[in-house]
Amino acid sequence: MSQTGYQSFEELIVWKKARELKNELFQLGKAFPPEEKYRLTDQLIRSSRSINAQIAEGHGKRTNKDKIKYCTQARGSISETINHLIDAFDCGYISTEQLKRYRIRFDELEKILSGYIKYLRSLPGD
Repeated sequence: MSQTGYQSFEELIVWKKARELKNELFQLGKAFPPEEKYRLTDQLIRSSRSINAQIAEGHGKRTNKDKIKYCTQARGSISETINHLIDAFDCGYISTEQLKRYRIRFDELEKILSGYIKYLRSLPGD
């Protein structure tokens, strides 16, 4: 945190963890068949990017109510991303073990995000 007490979104643990997963999924999508480039691969990349984008956008909002709204949308993007990973599994693009590992990591991310939302809710009103 800076000397002024302001913390950028890039310093948030939840944003860092989401970024790590987003980058891994980008690499994972490269291994999908070419015919999935504008279908599943694109959806997987978009939903994982949306997690980071929503956290960052919410962080820039003035009120805690708005911050919470965007974090809640990020939580929805986590669910969407898991759904796309299940689709990848159903199509045989990832293994049971890969799906299990990603589920565990996204569950962890969702818990961190929920903790951040709880923290925001505990702050004095806007």
